[in-house]
Amino acid sequence: MQRTLAAAAAVIASTIVMSVAVASADHGSVTGTVTAKGVRTSANIVLSLRAPGLTVTPPKKPIEMDQKGMVFLPFVLPVVTGTTVKFLNSDPLPHNVFSPEGKYNLGTWPQGDTREYTYKKPGVYTQLCRVHTEMVAYVVVLDTPYFATTNASGQFEIKDVPAGTYTLVGWGERLKKFEQSVTVEDGKATTVNITMAR
Repeated sequence: MQRTLAAAAAVIASTIVMSVAVASADHGSVTGTVTAKGVRTSANIVLSLRAPGLTVTPPKKPIEMDQKGMVFLPFVLPVVTGTTVKFLNSDPLPHNVFSPEGKYNLGTWPQGDTREYTYKKPGVYTQLCRVHTEMVAYVVVLDTPYFATTNASGQFEIKDVPAGTYTLVGWGERLKKFEQSVTVEDGKATTVNITMAR
């Protein structure tokens, strides 16, 4: 189980960028691999593309985060500003959800019940359970529609990105924040290999 509470802070990284052809001709993508040093895994790192003038449209239906097997699932949930998250309890015992950053406490509820919360401001919101203090997860609220989360191998792909110059931002639990300028071209994939550390 994840036991550590953490916050995102400032960068260390070495980046190599190159372009290769992809099938789509009217948009590009940003792909790559994140190597996370000083932590157990390169998974669950959120990469997002920022640029002036970007707008987001939250989904009409809530996005779900479950509590199952005494852990939050998923461990890291990236969403856009304005998204409503539905917190489930699939365990046969009560769970609670509260966040010190969001200053909300949704209460404690039994198996099968749910609670919802709408995230109106960008930021990283730690999710905790007052009943089981070892439980922790993160909702990462973004003001960009272009983002992805790394898999177990640290790989990611941000798809369907209009051509332009962006700031690529990386966030991971207990890792220093990463920022790097990237240029996306129509019909190409920009590949970025990143190193992040504690």
